[in-house]
Amino acid sequence: MDDLRETFGDIDIYLFDQIQKGRFVPGMKVLDAGCGGGRNIYWLLQNGFDVFAVDINPDAIGAIQDLAKRLSPGLPQENFQVASLDSLPFADASFDWVICNAVMHFADDREQFDRWLYEQWRVLKPGGAFFARLASSIGIEELLIPTSNGRFLMPDGSERFVVDEQILRDATAAVGGHFLEPIKTTNVENLRCMTTWVLVKDVA
Repeated sequence: MDDLRETFGDIDIYLFDQIQKGRFVPGMKVLDAGCGGGRNIYWLLQNGFDVFAVDINPDAIGAIQDLAKRLSPGLPQENFQVASLDSLPFADASFDWVICNAVMHFADDREQFDRWLYEQWRVLKPGGAFFARLASSIGIEELLIPTSNGRFLMPDGSERFVVDEQILRDATAAVGGHFLEPIKTTNVENLRCMTTWVLVKDVA
């Protein structure tokens, strides 16, 4: 277990699954959108990827810059920036992969959710892949309590913007993508459900 953690850090197991399937190839340009503490780029930094990351928390970006100095000193510090998903500081079609883990459910509403998705889609190359894990209602629909602002109170006490299967299918079609993986949802003792959403951007 210690050897695995030394190699992969605390990576999301569903992203680890994508690595094990050979979908990440050294040299790819990867963006972690909403990187937090960087648990999903630990392995990437050590294995020849052109890693970028954004987060709205300056402390998180400072920590990522320190991590990159240690694990991948050749990467420019400018790869790691304080930024919102509302407006990503990158050119169109820049990345082979965009990772957005446990972030999208912090959207205020469907309008912001769509804006965040379109921004990430904008910077993704045609043929590139998008990976998201986000809170959903799938399997616990009757346990969610709607709030006045259009979000939902989860059984674990948190308030989230949650998706269902139809929202994910409609959003996928709207941006011009297709499913790389089936929709997969983990139910954590009926306290919350987290869904894995993995897409490929269609080539025009």
